Amino acid sequence: MSIMSHPDARAGVAGAFDPADPVAVRRAIRERRFTGFTNLVARTVVQGNLVAVPADYADAFEAYCRANAQALPLLGRSAPGERTIPSLAQDMDIARDTGGYMIFRDGELVDTPVDASGAWRDDLVAFVLGCSFSFEALLQRHGVRLRHLDEGNVSAMYVTDRDTTPVGPFAGKLVVSMRALRPADAIKATILSARYPAFHGAPVSLGLPGDLGIEDLEKSYGGHGLTRLKPDEVPVFWACGATGQIAARAARLPLCITHYKAHMVVTDLPLPKED
Repeated sequence: MSIMSHPDARAGVAGAFDPADPVAVRRAIRERRFTGFTNLVARTVVQGNLVAVPADYADAFEAYCRANAQALPLLGRSAPGERTIPSLAQDMDIARDTGGYMIFRDGELVDTPVDASGAWRDDLVAFVLGCSFSFEALLQRHGVRLRHLDEGNVSAMYVTDRDTTPVGPFAGKLVVSMRALRPADAIKATILSARYPAFHGAPVSLGLPGDLGIEDLEKSYGGHGLTRLKPDEVPVFWACGATGQIAARAARLPLCITHYKAHMVVTDLPLPKED
């Protein structure tokens, strides 16, 4: 099944709700009243990547995250079978509240449902990892223009030629996300994002896709995202939480559930106010 088979529904809103309230956003997603990307809602709270693995693999996956913390900053871990992480949010159902999921069996994508509760098992452990959507909101506070947001798009992702640090069955290449920035904004974004390691920290490369083994910006991982540069823009690359998805697939786990691109876990954790 192609990743592109999931309904995109970028601006899908079928009922009134407060887009600034994370509880309201999660409920709207759960009830299918909101089906769009989460990068323009709940912008004052932390959002995260989701990777759920069987309990037998959970300790090794956590160790892999800690060994590759720039790509996989750990925000929270559930108890086996639990579909909530109280330290992140009180009213949360991880199996229903992101609005888009990818289900892998033995490393192969088998489904892209909008609700993963039917596939959830009592032994699954959910990990929520830091996401670049959080630092995008912080960058915009400081006047950094993010063209993909202006155009209703998301950042493109790429699988690089850089190896991550392996732990147990988990290994693979680093995935990055790219933002097309004007040079002055690229400098400002580098300085600002470095303050927030929980959201991937500073970029891993500026203006040099070849340094990461990226040959063609228009061939992004997953197929979504702004990939074309304007003459006054440079590509800026940050480590990306999709690195965990690559590693889980390479481990050929009997079951792994992740979020679908740009449909993130919305937490209640406030973004930093001191910039």
